[in-house]
Formats: sequence, structure tokens, C-alpha cells
Amino acid sequence: MKKILALILVIVMMTVVLAACADEGGGADAPSEGGVINVWSFTNEIPDAIQRFIDLNPDFPYTINVTEIGTDGGGYQEALTLALTAGGADAPDIFTAESAFVLMYSQFDMAEFALPYSELFGQDVGPMISAAQIAPYIVEIGTRPSDNEVVALAFQHTGSAFIYRYSLAQQIWGDGSPDFVQGRVGPGWNQFLQAAAEAYDEGIAILPGEGDAWMAIRNVDVPWVVDGYLTLDAGREQFLDVGYQLFNNDYTLKVTSWSEGWMGSMRGVGTERPVLGLLGPAWLINYVIAENAGDTYGDWRITMPPEGFSWGGTWVFANAQGNEAVRGGVATLLEWITLDTTDEGFQYQFGSGTLFPGSTTKDAIASAVVMDRVDGTLEILGGQDMLEVFIPAGEGASGSGFGPWDETINSRFEDWAGQFFLGEITRQEAIDGFKQTILDELGIPSR
Repeated sequence: MKKILALILVIVMMTVVLAACADEGGGADAPSEGGVINVWSFTNEIPDAIQRFIDLNPDFPYTINVTEIGTDGGGYQEALTLALTAGGADAPDIFTAESAFVLMYSQFDMAEFALPYSELFGQDVGPMISAAQIAPYIVEIGTRPSDNEVVALAFQHTGSAFIYRYSLAQQIWGDGSPDFVQGRVGPGWNQFLQAAAEAYDEGIAILPGEGDAWMAIRNVDVPWVVDGYLTLDAGREQFLDVGYQLFNNDYTLKVTSWSEGWMGSMRGVGTERPVLGLLGPAWLINYVIAENAGDTYGDWRITMPPEGFSWGGTWVFANAQGNEAVRGGVATLLEWITLDTTDEGFQYQFGSGTLFPGSTTKDAIASAVVMDRVDGTLEILGGQDMLEVFIPAGEGASGSGFGPWDETINSRFEDWAGQFFLGEITRQEAIDGFKQTILDELGIPSR
């Protein structure tokens, strides 16, 4: 009960109301078909996008009520689940989910609350998706298997690359060009480890930490749980070997993701050795590296990773049990965010960095049709067009390996692997301990 009350308190404290009317009279002059659309999100991206839509379309006859809760400790997921099951006037009409837990709402326990896009739009959504050329893994993750209906789509394309510093690659190999570096760091992890050894000989760490490699290695085509049993796929298990070599050969700085040391590696200051690069999508460049680069700004480039993977992404849902009176407004917003391929659509403006006045931050977006029209050159990449790499890199991304418990299982496997890297336990003890932890915490047995 205390936990539920705490969640409700968070919801109340973080609820913001945005008036969707142009005149100072507010909702008094709104047409009768208007109403309140409740939007739930774990970041400000979708709320800010909707506010921008309102700014651009002042006649939109709805008021937007936003609830924004962070994902720390599972707070957002728990509060969202409670709000959906409770229903009523305050239930979400639009809600978002990230890759770590999206399948819980699109394919598993909470999928009953996801309204099919075809029903929302009043037409078969398949041709709309095909016309926009939405990345297949995005559609796969947002499709409910029970009826093969698309119930959520993402707006970002999070296919990932190896993001590296040109000057350090030049120091290691005498050539820092993306085409050359691609052949040094891949394909495959054995080639990447060879590149790590060559970087080490020059006093350079190939990655900030082993966790950076785990972000890529964990993206395999087989989900963690198959037919109710925990499955340690060989692709994921190889992290025990790749991570061990990275750690014990001092090929990394051994810092954890999102730590100060991790951020400092981007600036190239305050670390024992410079770091060649990181593995990740466009958002990692635009919202993390760019903010921390300092004097390394402009020295970065991207090339294909050792193997294809995606990292992150936000899927947008309509609540099947939401307020039917505002469903027309919900459809308008979701189509603009996920499927509108015009220059006035969210994806073009978001991808080209023109969505908000004064903003120039670009991103990779879900629609290949839109990405073909977007200029992906970035100053932080020395003028390189990021889309020339992210588009083909995204072809290696797959949605078939995702599952509803990924956030917990990925974290626990990395924890046990870390103990093995430190020499505290054997490789087999790490595997056995991991399996026991998942059984204890989630009740999922292993074969």
C-alpha cells in the first residue's frame, strides 16, 4: 500500500497540463468534439513533441494532460500498469514504452490495453507502414502476436554504429577514415579484439568499459525466455569471453556506462588513457557525446559495428480502454509522430533538427522515406553524414530477440559476468549463479 501511495504521489507531483488552444480563453471556446487527452511518458520527448504540434496547430481542439515519470527503479512501469488497470477518467489515452520493457505492453501481460493502429486510424495500417518504409525491427516489436496487429510504433531509428575519434584511429593505424576503420574493428568480435590489442599498444583504450560491448552483444535474435524457460543463447554467452579479454587485457578503462569516467572518456580529459570510441545509435552522439565532447568535438566519426544491433527507442501506444471521445485527437497525434512522411511531419522535423525554434540537433528516424530526404551531416562528426552509416547499420538490427524481462535479465547477466572478469568466480559459476538469480527473482527456470 505504501508503494502504491508513493507512486500516486509521484504522479500527482509530476502532472502538467498543457492548454491546446491558441487564444487566451483556454478551453472555453474549444469545439464540442474536444476534450482532455491524457499522455503518459518516461521522458519529455513525446510531451514536447505534442506541445510543438499544438504550437503549429493552434486549432487542435484538445487539452493535453501530461504525466511524466522516470524509469528509475521501475517507477514508470509500475505506475503506468496501475493507471491502465485502474481505468477511469485519468487513465492514459497515449502512453510510451522504451525498448527495455516495451514488449510487456505490445506482446505480453499488458498487451490487452494496446489499441491496434488500424482500428485507431480506421484503415489498414500496413500500407501506411510500407509507404513510410518503417524499419522492420520497429514494426516487429510493436506487433501483437495474438492477432498480428501493429499496436505501437517508434519514431527513432536506433540501429547502432562504432562511434570513434578520428585522430586516435589515425594514431593507431595511420588512417582514420570510416571505410578503413570498419575493416579494423569488424566484422565480428575476434576482429574487434585484435583492434583492441593494436589500440592498447598505442596507449589507447578501445572502449570505456566492458558494458559498452555488452550493449551490442546482448542484441541477438533469440529472446531470453523461450517456451517459459531461460535461454542463454551462444551469442549472448560470448560476452563472458569477449568481456573477459577486454577487462583482463586492459583494453578498456573499466568504467561503467553513465558514470563520470564514462562521460570523461568522451572529453578526452581526466582519464588514464584516451578512449578510441563507443558503440551506439544516433541519440548517443547527439544527446550524450555532443554534450560531453569538449575539445574532441569535430574529431568523431562513425563506421559499421562488429555486429548489427539497436539500442533504445520509444514506442507510442493508444490505450484501447481510453476515452473514446478523444480518440480522433489521439489518432491525429500518433499519425503525425509515427507515420507522417511530409516535411511538416514530426519525423522530418525531428530528423532534420528543425522541430524546435533555435534547435539544430538531428536524429535518425524510423521512416526510411524521410531519412532519404534528411541531411545527416553533423559537425561533431567532422561533416560526415551519419545516415550513410546508420541506415545500413540498422539493417542488422532485429526485434526478434526482445522480451518483457530484458531490463532485469540483461542487468543480472552483466553483474555475474563482472564477477567472473574480476576472478571472483569461475565462468561456469557465473552462468549457474545467473540462472539461479533469474529463478529467484522472476520465477523463470532454466532448461
